[in-house]
Amino acid sequence: MLHSHLPYVLNHGRWPHGSDWISEAAVDTYLPLLEVLRGLQHDGVAAPVTIGFTPVLANQLANPLFAEELEAFLAQRLEACDAAEAELPAAGDADLIPLVGYWRDRLTRLRDLFRSTGGDLVAAFRSLENAGRIEIVGSAATHGFLPLLARDESIRFQLAVGVAEHRRLFGRAPEGCWLPECAYRPRGPWHPWPTAPQAGIRRGIEEHLADAGFRFFFVDAHLAAAGRPLGIYGDPITGPRESTERLAASELALRSPYRAYRVSPTRGSNGVAAYVRDPRASMQVWSRQEGYPGEGRYLEFHKIRWPGGLKLWRVTGGDVDLGGKEPYQPAQALDAAAAHARHFSDLLQQIAAARSPGPDGVIAAPFDTELFGHWWFEGPDFLGQVYRELEHQREVRPVTGSRHLLDYPARAAIRLPTGTWGANGDYTMWLSELVAWTWERLWPLEARFWDLAPESLGDPAAQAVLVAAARQMLLAQASDWQFIISTGHVTDYAVRRFVGHCGDAERLLGALDGRSDLSRESARQLAAELERRDQVFPDLLPAISAAASGSRSIAIV
Repeated sequence: MLHSHLPYVLNHGRWPHGSDWISEAAVDTYLPLLEVLRGLQHDGVAAPVTIGFTPVLANQLANPLFAEELEAFLAQRLEACDAAEAELPAAGDADLIPLVGYWRDRLTRLRDLFRSTGGDLVAAFRSLENAGRIEIVGSAATHGFLPLLARDESIRFQLAVGVAEHRRLFGRAPEGCWLPECAYRPRGPWHPWPTAPQAGIRRGIEEHLADAGFRFFFVDAHLAAAGRPLGIYGDPITGPRESTERLAASELALRSPYRAYRVSPTRGSNGVAAYVRDPRASMQVWSRQEGYPGEGRYLEFHKIRWPGGLKLWRVTGGDVDLGGKEPYQPAQALDAAAAHARHFSDLLQQIAAARSPGPDGVIAAPFDTELFGHWWFEGPDFLGQVYRELEHQREVRPVTGSRHLLDYPARAAIRLPTGTWGANGDYTMWLSELVAWTWERLWPLEARFWDLAPESLGDPAAQAVLVAAARQMLLAQASDWQFIISTGHVTDYAVRRFVGHCGDAERLLGALDGRSDLSRESARQLAAELERRDQVFPDLLPAISAAASGSRSIAIV
C-alpha cells in the first residue's frame, strides 16, 4: 500500500515549500513510479499495487497550473545540468561530469513521459486502474486528523468530499481508505484535551468509514496488538532497539498481523475490514538503521549541489560525513536494488512459511509513496524488481486490498484502541502543548461553521460564501500543519498557512453571522478571490448539505 499525500501548495509560493514541493515529488516519485508500472505492464508482469492519492493531492496533479509549474521545474533542473558541466572542472570535480549526463538523460526522459500523459498524472494512473493493473484508494479530503475533529459533521464532510472527488477524478468510488496518519478512535467518550468542547459518546471512525461506503482501511500493528509501534519510519519507538529476527520472535504470542479483521462497533454489524501493518516487512524497507535505503551504493539524499539541486554522491557509509561522500554510480545502485528485491521476496516467503497463516493470510506493507524515489532514490526500481521476483514465487502472490477481501472476506472481529502510526503510536505529533493552540482555534471554527450551515444552505445569496468558508476550513484541518510544527522544520510556513486559512474562513463566516463589518457583497468578492488562489474541490455544496443533514448515508453521487 503506497500512500501519496501533500498539502495544497499551488499558488502559495514556489521554493522551497510551494509548487517546487509538489514538482519535486512528481519528478522524484510519481513519474518514476509510473515509468516502472508501465514497464511491468509492457512485460506482462503482474504488479497490483494498492496506491492512494489524497483528494487534495489529486486535485493539484490534475490542475493545469501544476503542469506549468512542473515544466518550469524540469527546465530549471536541466539548466542546472548545463551549468554544472561548465563549473565542475574548475572546482576540481571533473570526475562528476558523467553523472551530470546521467541526470540530463533522466530528466529529459521523465519530461517526455510527463508530456506523453498530456500533463495529467491522474489520468495516467487512472488508466492503469482501468486496465486492472492497480487499485487506487481514497482518503479524507485534506488529510484531516479525523479523531480530533470536534464535530461529526466535520468527519462526514472530510469523507464525503474525499469520496466525491475520488469519483470525479478517478471515475469510480474508492473501496479502500487511507486514514490520515492511520489515526483511529473507537466509539466512546470524547475529551482529548482539557480545553476541548464537551461531547458525550461519539461514533467510532470505522462507523463513519462504513457510512461513506469504504470497505477497508489500514492500522499500525500495535492497534491490533500485533506488535509494538514502529513509527512512520519503521523503527520500534519504545524500549531498546531489537533486530528484525528478535522482534519477530517477540511477536509470536501476539495477535497475528497476517489477516484482515472485521472492525465492528455493534454485534451483527458487517463493519469494515482493517489490514494490519506487518512489522517485519515494514522495518526492512523503512528502518533508518536496518532498512535497505542505508545501503552505501544508493544515492545520498542530503548532499546536494547548489545552485541547481543535483545529487551526485552516494551514501558511501552510515558513519561517513557529507564531505567524505563518494561519487554516485548508477549501475552499482541498480544492482543493489535488484539484490534487495530478491531479499525482500525471500523475506515474504519466510514469513509465510514461519507463520502458516492459511489461505486467507495476508502481508500488508503500507508506506508513504514518497519514500520510493524521493527519500530512497532507487525505491521505484526496487518495487519493480520485487514484482518481477514474485513472478517466480509460489507461496506469496501480490494482490490489491479489495481483491483479497473479495476472495477472503474478513470474518474475525476485532476492537481497536485509539492510536496512529506516528511517534509513540499515539496522537503526540498532532496534539501536545506545542500544537494544542491549533485545535483551540479549529474547534470553535467547526462549531461556528456547522451552526451556520443549515440556514445558509437555504439562502442562495449566502451559498457561495459558505462554500468558500468550507474550503478554507478543510485546508486548515490538514494534519500536515501540526506535524510540521511538531517536527520543528519550517514551522513558520506551517503556522502561516494554518493561521491564514483559519482567518479567511472566519472572515467569511463573519459576513454570514454578522460578527464582522464585512458585507455580503464584499464576502462574495473575497470568496471569488480565494477560489482563484485555492483551486481545489470545485463543487462542495452537495457534501456540505449531506454532512450537515446528519444522514449516515453520505456518499455523494
